[in-house]
Amino acid sequence: MKTGSANHDRILAAALDWADAPMAIATVVETWKSAPCPVGTHMLAHADGRFVGSVSGGCVEADVLERAQMVLAGAPSVLRRYGVADDAAWEVGLPCGGDIQVLVQRVSVDGFPESLFGDIVAARNAGTTLSVTTDLATGRSAASSDAQGFVNIYYPPRRLLIIGAVEIAAALSAIAVSQGIDVTLCDPRGRFLTADRFPNVRLDDRWPDEAVKAFAPDSRSAIVTLSHDVKIDDPALIGALASPAAYVAALGSVRSHQARLVRLSAAGVSAEQCARIEGPAGVAINAISAPEIALSIAGGMIRAFNQGLR
Repeated sequence: MKTGSANHDRILAAALDWADAPMAIATVVETWKSAPCPVGTHMLAHADGRFVGSVSGGCVEADVLERAQMVLAGAPSVLRRYGVADDAAWEVGLPCGGDIQVLVQRVSVDGFPESLFGDIVAARNAGTTLSVTTDLATGRSAASSDAQGFVNIYYPPRRLLIIGAVEIAAALSAIAVSQGIDVTLCDPRGRFLTADRFPNVRLDDRWPDEAVKAFAPDSRSAIVTLSHDVKIDDPALIGALASPAAYVAALGSVRSHQARLVRLSAAGVSAEQCARIEGPAGVAINAISAPEIALSIAGGMIRAFNQGLR
C-alpha cells in the first residue's frame, strides 16, 4: 500500500530537534470508514514523555503513547487496530465510528532509522519525493519504494504564490504557513512588500509574469491574485493558467471576474484555461473582513490540493 497525503512538517522538525534521544514513532498504516487522520500520519514520542503529532485527533493517543514507552523499553514494534467496536471503546476507541491501524516502532537501526529523518528533509528541500517502505511484520523501515510492505511517500511541501501584498495576503499567508505550505508573496510595489508586514514568507518584487515563471508551478502549487490591479494580476493569471498548478484563484466580484475573463480571452487564454480560475476566489462562507476572505480562499486551496485524496 502506498500513501503520501499526510503533513509531516512538525514531526520532522521535532525529530531533528530531538536527535540522538530515544524516540518511538507511530504511523497510521490503514483506515476504514470515517477515520480522523489519513494513512501515513505520524506521531513522534520522546522517551521523557513529550510527543508531537496525532494519529487519531486525540481519541487513542494515550494508548499509543503507552505502547511507545513499551517499545522504548525494549518490546518489539506493535501493530494495533483501534475502532469503535473495541471492548474498551470509550477508552481507546474512535467515537467517530471509524477504524485505524497504527504501527508503533522504535527509532533505531532495526526500526525506523534516525537517518531517514534527515534524508526526508533533504529530499523535500530539493523538491523531490522520498519513499520509505516498512515491513509491518518486523517493524523495519528503509528508503525504498520497491520492497514489499507499507510505503509512505514524503512529498515536497505544498507551495503558494500570492500576487499582491494586501491585507488579505497577510492573513492568507499566515494560514498557509500554519498548514505547512511554503509561501511566496509577489508585488512589484516595494513599499507594500516588506518583511515587517509579511514575516515567515519569501518576498519577490519582480513583475508577476517573471515571478510565476521563476516559481515554476507544479501540481502541488497554488497561485492566488489579490492586488485588484489589472497590470499585476492578469500577467500572473496568464502564467498560472499555462502551468499545472492545482489551484488558481483571483479576488474580485462576479462582475469584475467576467471582465477579467474577457481580457484574458483577448490575450489568447483559452476558455478551458479560464475555467480553471476560481473567481471570485474562495469557498462561500459569506466572508466580509480580510481574515474571513483569507479563510475562504485557504479553504478553496486546501480543497483543490486534497481533490482525489482519501
